[in-house]
Amino acid sequence: MKTVYVDNNATTRVDEQVIADMLPCFTEFYGNPSSMHHKGAESGHVLKLARQRVAKILNAEADEILFTSCGTESNNSAIRAALKANPYKKHIVTTMVEHPAVKSLCESLDKEGYRTTYLPVDSKGRLNMAAFEASLTPDTAIVSIMWANNETGTVFPIRDIARRVKEKGILFHTDAVQAVGKIPVDARDIPFDMLSLSGHKLHAPKGVGALYIRSGFKFAPYLIGGHQEHGKRGGTENIASIVALGKACEIAMNHIDEENVRVKKLRDRLETELLARIPKSFVNGDLDNRLPNTSSISFEFIEGEAILLMMNEFGICASSGSACTSGSLEPSHVLRAMGVPFTAAHGTIRFSLCRYNTEDDVDFIIEKLPGVIKRLRDMSPFWKED
Repeated sequence: MKTVYVDNNATTRVDEQVIADMLPCFTEFYGNPSSMHHKGAESGHVLKLARQRVAKILNAEADEILFTSCGTESNNSAIRAALKANPYKKHIVTTMVEHPAVKSLCESLDKEGYRTTYLPVDSKGRLNMAAFEASLTPDTAIVSIMWANNETGTVFPIRDIARRVKEKGILFHTDAVQAVGKIPVDARDIPFDMLSLSGHKLHAPKGVGALYIRSGFKFAPYLIGGHQEHGKRGGTENIASIVALGKACEIAMNHIDEENVRVKKLRDRLETELLARIPKSFVNGDLDNRLPNTSSISFEFIEGEAILLMMNEFGICASSGSACTSGSLEPSHVLRAMGVPFTAAHGTIRFSLCRYNTEDDVDFIIEKLPGVIKRLRDMSPFWKED
């Protein structure tokens, strides 16, 4: 069966060049990088190279990169480190549309005596800047705002946000898991204190991520153990996956123009054709400021899960929102925050493309999806064609 994979915001196919760089780590560079012998030194060398590659995609210094197991660990580590650095401050600022790796952590911290302000967004998923300004107080320990939304692709004005936060002397963290590799990210231009990224969003394997920590910040480790990662994270480094992340970042840097031209063109054509062929459908998010690969489309009066199951019969792989909340029967918290009508929020599909997608992939979706929507609406007691 033909497979058309357009669920790249959930996870990506591992690049073959990335796999090639990983393989020697299992048979040649297998030493513990903390060991004193030559096998440890070999692993230490490839670890150093990977750190440099990750730093380069952020325009950062290598010693500002901490390797983690995933974006979730990076987010948790950043926020908890900020709270430890400011033990007398009990206020956190974030948004209503964050990934569960931030949202659920803040909800948990609220039960531990902290107070979180969840900033609202408008109907396009854009941050309410007036509410943001008003939220900053002398008690604010950390502001954590995502760079780009994983469901709609809406890109927040991180440069302006970071500068306003720093003017107040507050720590700023951004979850850039969806942004890195798709749009330029520059640590020298934008004053974020910490930034999270994840390997499996940019064609590296699952189970590896990184946290950028600006030089000078006294970071308290989340995982306590040995002296690994300059004392910032205990545990022997996962050399093969870290090497993979470094290579993936190097490749992504060389394809950012392709993401923003060819992949964006595919995404735009997919949207245009589907909206023209399927009545009562619309795109969610800020159409002027969003990731080049992401399209969130609502199809009214039907269930997204049913759409996904029928598309899967044709080999089309997409999602109804964040993969981390796909088990929930409730509409996406992102779409609810945007005020998307209940009749549309339930029927929303996220298409997230990558550099491996082709014109044929888009043609196939355009060919099959209108029939899927019609079949489901014909079975729906709520659908009434105009």
